Amino acid sequence: MTQTIAPRVRTLVLLLLAAACALLAGAGPASAHAALTGSDPRQGAVVDKAPAQVSLTFSESVSMDDDSLRVLDPKGTRVDDGSPSGTGGTTYSVKLHAGLPDGTYTVTYQVVSADSHPVAGAYTFSVGAPSETSVSVSAQAAGGGFVGGLYGVGRYVSYAAFVVLVGGAAFVLACWPRGSGVRAVQRLVVSGWLALTAATLLLLLLRGSYTGSGKLADVFDLSLLGEVLQTKSGAALVSRLLLLAAAALFIAVLFGAYDKREDEERRDLTFGLAVGGSVVAAGLAATWAMSEHASVGLQAGLAMPVDVVHLIAVATWLGGLTALLVALYRAPAQTPVPAFAVRRFSRIAFGSVVALVVTGAYQSWRQLGSWTAFTDTRYGQLLLVKIGLVAVLVGVAYFSRRWTAQLAEAVPSLAGQREKGHVAASGGRKNDEAKVTRKTGGTEKPEATGQTGVAEKTKAAAKTGVTEKTGVSEKTEAAGKAGAAGKAGAAGKAGAAGKTKAPGKASGTGKGSGGSQRAAQLARQRAAVDAARQKRQRDADPHRFGLRRSVLAEAGVAVVLLVVTTVLTQTEPGRTEEDAKAAGAASAASAAPTTGAVTLDMPFDTGGQNGKGVVRVELDPARVGANDLHLYVERPDGTAFDIPEVKLALTQKAKDIGPLPVAPDHITTGHWSASGVQIPMAGDWEVAVTVRTSDIDQVTLTKNAQIG
Repeated sequence: MTQTIAPRVRTLVLLLLAAACALLAGAGPASAHAALTGSDPRQGAVVDKAPAQVSLTFSESVSMDDDSLRVLDPKGTRVDDGSPSGTGGTTYSVKLHAGLPDGTYTVTYQVVSADSHPVAGAYTFSVGAPSETSVSVSAQAAGGGFVGGLYGVGRYVSYAAFVVLVGGAAFVLACWPRGSGVRAVQRLVVSGWLALTAATLLLLLLRGSYTGSGKLADVFDLSLLGEVLQTKSGAALVSRLLLLAAAALFIAVLFGAYDKREDEERRDLTFGLAVGGSVVAAGLAATWAMSEHASVGLQAGLAMPVDVVHLIAVATWLGGLTALLVALYRAPAQTPVPAFAVRRFSRIAFGSVVALVVTGAYQSWRQLGSWTAFTDTRYGQLLLVKIGLVAVLVGVAYFSRRWTAQLAEAVPSLAGQREKGHVAASGGRKNDEAKVTRKTGGTEKPEATGQTGVAEKTKAAAKTGVTEKTGVSEKTEAAGKAGAAGKAGAAGKAGAAGKTKAPGKASGTGKGSGGSQRAAQLARQRAAVDAARQKRQRDADPHRFGLRRSVLAEAGVAVVLLVVTTVLTQTEPGRTEEDAKAAGAASAASAAPTTGAVTLDMPFDTGGQNGKGVVRVELDPARVGANDLHLYVERPDGTAFDIPEVKLALTQKAKDIGPLPVAPDHITTGHWSASGVQIPMAGDWEVAVTVRTSDIDQVTLTKNAQIG
């Protein structure tokens, strides 16, 4: 039954890998992590005279060069002085030429946010009156194109390689010290180091083009590379390369001097390697923490060490899982992964998951800021997918722990069975050798007749027959018998003629060397057969097979999890996205032209005497800010009349604002008024009017009005 389940597991893993590739391919360019929250002049504004400068305000600090902020006239000619500068905080400005004519001007910007991601965009404003313009204001794709895609692949490879490098080395040191001598594990860790080094060099070369023009030709621009080295991201990549040099020394000791020492001698070296490896791993993780999300925004001083712990926990868990998978499938039969190593890794993985939950919860709060951001922002949606994958991974790991426990219980009995098998095989070989000796002893009778040449040949033939008999083929035994008998008979004849003394010596020497080569070849064959037998015994163990299957499933989910994590690091945090939306709405509301007065007619009937009529509400200018309100009460025939009480309230249910009460003053018969009524934001507002026509008769009327 286990043989039919394995293809299903492999199919599941292949489907997960395909989903991971599709997700990575569809990730697109990196989303902006610094959002434009304000500008002067505002987007779409029409000003009476040309401003002296254009200012932009972002949600976090950004880096600029001479071409980062440009202002173009209707013909596409640049009208700024080309020297943008910061004016304090997160606001940046560029001065404009004097005497600009009327028309529509385009502001374009392309900057790099503090968390290393490119940000680009454009908007227009007009002087005097709007006009036609030849400049396109479509959204610019920062970090897109072929270079952006290649940069995204490099980021994924660097994350995956870091996980394999750190997790594989931790698995050897903490769980399976003898694994330092297993070639498959060595190749895994070294491959992680090579991949991380290559990916870091690729990111360093692509960085200038990725945040700038996006052209592949600029990848080899040395002047652009020099500018990259002066940025925070460039310094982080160079620091990563230096730490990888130290990691190379660590790997050389781990798979060199550490592997050659005995178990007792390894203990002293294990402590030194653990301390040095931890320092290098923390340094590598810090190159991400100090240049990406954790380095900016809320509580950056706390967020960076938390991010380091998060990355190391991910690497220890998923990287150790990868090393365990390779060991289960590729380790030699002579050095299988012991049950105690799997138990140790299970405990370490549990601790890593606890660390992930704690640090992940803090990072989620920091990057989202509200529960609604889980569903309203792309970052929150991806985070939900990541949480789901972690839950699936923990569930599969539970089954791995069960297989580990069963494997530990089965190891003593399996060891006893193998020992009995070895004893039986050894006894069988000794009996076969005794039989061959007795059989070849009959062919040595010519030696008793004084025929020395016959005796030498008979001994050689007997040895060859014994050697062949100890092999695995019965045909070899028969050939040995026939060879011994035939050669003894021929030698007897030659001895009787008295001719072959000297030639007999030469023939004996030649057959002796050939026999030793044959013996070595058969010894290698025996070793291969023994190794194959041990591997079949190991793979036939249902507990080990189940563990391999569950670990393979874990690895498949882990690949998808790494892809989602990589995409998440390139996505605008939910907190920033919501702030940008709010700022954009406020800017649009401020720039919106006056819509004029809004008039609402609401008939009422309180049910009492003089209880019927119409309430008319007029709101002027019906936009964000101060407004004048007039309220009129009329009978059904259109004549004004007074009522004991009238109240009014404004509510915007979409944003959970209000009700905001308004107490109008009585002006004259049937007329109430209030000035300076503040409406905080644009949108669909509910106007509720309560009309009381007697001590007990009243009714509340509602109607919606569009503001701003």
